[in-house]
Amino acid sequence: MAAFCRARHRWKRTNCLHVLTRNLTGKYDYDLVVIGGGSGGLACSKEAAQLGQKVAVLDYVEPSIKGTKWGLGGTCVNVGCIPKKLMHQAALLGTAVKDAKKYGWQISGPICHDWGTMAEAVQNHVRSLNWGHRVQLQDKKVKYLNIKGSLVDEHTVKGVTKAGKEMVLTAKNIVIATGGRPKYPTDIPGAMEHGLTSDDIFWLKTSPGKTLVVGASYVALECAGFLTGIGLDTTVMVRSIALRGFDQQMASLVTDYMEAYGTKFAWKCVPKRVDKLPSGELQVTTINVQTGNEHKDTYNSVLWAVGRAPETKALGLDKLGVQLNKETGKIVLGSDESTSVPNIYAFGDIGEGRPELTPTAIKAGKLLARRLAGQSTEVMNYDNVPTTVFTPLEYGCVGLSEEEAEKRHGKDGIEVYHAFYKPLEFTVAQRDASQCYLKVVCERGGDQKILGLHFTGPNAGEVTQGFALGFHSGATYSHLLKTVGIHPTCAEEIVKVSITKRSGLDATVTGC
Repeated sequence: MAAFCRARHRWKRTNCLHVLTRNLTGKYDYDLVVIGGGSGGLACSKEAAQLGQKVAVLDYVEPSIKGTKWGLGGTCVNVGCIPKKLMHQAALLGTAVKDAKKYGWQISGPICHDWGTMAEAVQNHVRSLNWGHRVQLQDKKVKYLNIKGSLVDEHTVKGVTKAGKEMVLTAKNIVIATGGRPKYPTDIPGAMEHGLTSDDIFWLKTSPGKTLVVGASYVALECAGFLTGIGLDTTVMVRSIALRGFDQQMASLVTDYMEAYGTKFAWKCVPKRVDKLPSGELQVTTINVQTGNEHKDTYNSVLWAVGRAPETKALGLDKLGVQLNKETGKIVLGSDESTSVPNIYAFGDIGEGRPELTPTAIKAGKLLARRLAGQSTEVMNYDNVPTTVFTPLEYGCVGLSEEEAEKRHGKDGIEVYHAFYKPLEFTVAQRDASQCYLKVVCERGGDQKILGLHFTGPNAGEVTQGFALGFHSGATYSHLLKTVGIHPTCAEEIVKVSITKRSGLDATVTGC
């Protein structure tokens, strides 16, 4: 009787008789409902459908504070990896055009960039991906619902359409993959009224002009890099260090190159307020955290890149007792992506301690789908995930930073092999290669197992991806020495590296 009363109460809250009926009979509308149509959520839903599950995926994009909105595919497709890499490529092409003259190309007239042409091309490609995702869901027999979902209980999701119409879905299992959104600073007057975030920059119809980028994360540096590369006056404001969490020697090489490339840096500074002048320009008042001195400068745009917040607040998780990290707002997860409530799972950027990277979300989503379908017991391995920062000089890495390796193994327990090299393509173009560098961090004893590999240079992502396979196969320094390099490439310098930091010898590569 008590159970019936609880069910009846649930029916009153949802105002939908079929929810009551299905909860009592043990049958559901779907085997799996996924809330979130980003890369991870889409991968999870499609994998589950292929394994015979009846699946629905809910996706709804709240417009940014500036009103920017986009289609299916989540952050990566719309306001992250894809447009970022394309605009990075636009900047690289600008450098290539300058190099081309040294290689004999006759280029007449001044070189200039048109933001509108680039933006339209990038945005059209993103829209084609939005459509492609919808077609894929249809082909895989996944029900796509453009509604905002929240949880009623461990088997019930309430959806609300743009027009405010409600609907209820029940599922054996519910997966949350809603990702995160950029944060605005809440203590800086004018920040929200006059600033942009990465949710907006890729969808601007006109050039952002002279831009202040606040923050020194990979998002901040990547955006500042391509803005500089297409010819815009760009300044990065850094409170403390750049690329926190990455190897700091490599981070310094990245920012040194960017400064030589033309990006300005305001080190040890924080913004105090942003005011819009009658001219339409933005006056930013900043404070040097070391000296306390104030400074004012004007910009056309201010881009906030001060971190991201998980999209968990509107899901109703607190009512269900889903455990969150109170400090970060992220969901506390088990190794199998389970939450503290049975039948509710989560993965991707909203998971506490999970890398905020698209490929990890995709892989985690697929593995979760297989486990929920009873096809596998394999869980995601979040250790040693390779990644690349697409700054003007790209930085790729896999494994431990030198600082972390030293912390875990002791300074005398690691050996660091390193080299400064010059890409062949830089020679004729007479480009400075001072920051082209690599290091391989190894255990000092035994077979010298590789603990971390770091590389700055052209196509760092392509280089790192290949070595990541060897890394996960237990590669050692001796394996590197046995590997024949492909000549003449930048990647071959990794298999030739022989100078240790401990030796104090000059690590500059000379000749072939």
